[in-house]
This record gives sequence, C-alpha cells and structure tokens, in this order.
Amino acid sequence: MKTFIIIDRFRRCVSGLFMKLFNFATMRNTITRVVTRVLLSKLFSPVMEMQRDTTHAGAHRRMVVGLGNPGMEATRHSVGMAVLDALAAHLNLAHCWHGDKHVSGEVIVSEVQETPVILLRPKLLMNINGVSVARAAAKYGVRAEDIVLVHDELDKPLGKTAFKYGGSARGHNGVRSCVDVLQSDVMLRLRVGIGRPEGKMSVERHVLGRFSRSEEPLVAVVLQRSVDLLLSRLAQSDLRAPGPPKGRYVAAWRDKPGKRAESPKP
Repeated sequence: MKTFIIIDRFRRCVSGLFMKLFNFATMRNTITRVVTRVLLSKLFSPVMEMQRDTTHAGAHRRMVVGLGNPGMEATRHSVGMAVLDALAAHLNLAHCWHGDKHVSGEVIVSEVQETPVILLRPKLLMNINGVSVARAAAKYGVRAEDIVLVHDELDKPLGKTAFKYGGSARGHNGVRSCVDVLQSDVMLRLRVGIGRPEGKMSVERHVLGRFSRSEEPLVAVVLQRSVDLLLSRLAQSDLRAPGPPKGRYVAAWRDKPGKRAESPKP
C-alpha cells in the first residue's frame, strides 16, 4: 500500500512538471505569434503600400540574411551575422551597412557578378526576425526561393557547413519565424555548425555563449569558407542547382592554426 502511494505521488509530480513545461512552451509560442502578428499588421502594411526600391529595376534579385540576436553578435547563435559581416568585408562593403526602419534591420544593396544582391542583418530578436525578412523581401521585390538564410546549426560540429534547400526548421527559432511569416520553406539555408554543448552545459547557455579562444582560429576559417560557398552559389543562375561540396575542416585545425585543412573530395 505504501509503495502504491509513493508511486502515485511520483506520477502526479512528474505529470505536474510536464504540464508546467508544456504550458510554458505553449505560452512562449503564443506570445511569439501575437508579437509577430502585431508587427506585421501595424508595421508591415506601410511597407507594402510604399513604393518598392527601384534600384536594379527589372533584374532578378537575391537576398542573403544573417540570422542572430542584435547586441549579441559575438555569440554562437549569431554566427550567421558574423558570416554576413565577413561577406560584406570580402566585397569591400563593410562600411556600407545602413539602418532601414521599414525593414527593422541593417541593409546593403549591391551586386555579385552582375546579380543584384541584398544583404540583411535583422534587428529583431531571433524568434521574430522573420518579420524583418518578410518586410525586406516585400520592399526589394525578392521571392522566397531567392532568399538565403545563414544560421547556426547545433547538429553539425564546429568546422562543418552545408547548404539545405527547404524542409523543416529543425528546431531553429529564427528559421521557424522566417518560414511562418513568409508562409514558405523554400528558402536556401547555409547551416554553420557550432556543435552541441559538452558535459552538463545547457543548450541555451551554449548557443548564447561566445566561441572559446581555442575555437577562434577555426571560426575564422569557417567564416571564409562560408563566404566562398555563398559567392559560388550566388553566381549560379539557380540557387537550387547543386553547388560545390559541403564545407568541412578537420578538428586537427585546433592544433595547427597556421594551416588550412582541405575540404573532403566529392
């Protein structure tokens, strides 16, 4: 009888804990949806009504978006922003970022091999940065299939990068926001591996933390490799066409910061 009582109490405790977690997650998702709808209804409408940017009028435009959290650019979760900064520097455009209140982000309008390209750094939090992406897409006349999202990827170790076309957000809140607001999952995604936390460190603390000093040399190489991959893909007539092989740098780089590891043969 005593054993039954203990088991019943344990069951109720576990059930109560589960319900609290479920309710918290549900509440957070609900709040995110409400905020997104408010931003779209009150701020998105003026953008739709205003005259579109006519630079490169008639040309086929593309947009590269670096996902992250404003004010936390140096964290793992904002590595997408770091890639975009590296791309702008490579194109000698690092000084050209300008804030655009209509898209809630920072923008550069340029060309890559005669193809009009918009670089976007959303200034909204990760969970709602899809609003910024949608507003920029509307202003500059960019289709969902011509958008490239650059973001961190927990399920890939630091040193690996890979393109993914369409599909689910795989738990990434920034990607989920973009999919929800654009009502499409056809965007090309460059996933930059940051690896999962070691030991008992929580995922949240890991992604919101900075790269360690020992990781910084490898991060620098990954940023350059990501820029190379983006430039190669942007030069293609169709973003969905097979591009170069996935980027990968061996872990031995950590011990040889002066030497670049080779990408795997296709």
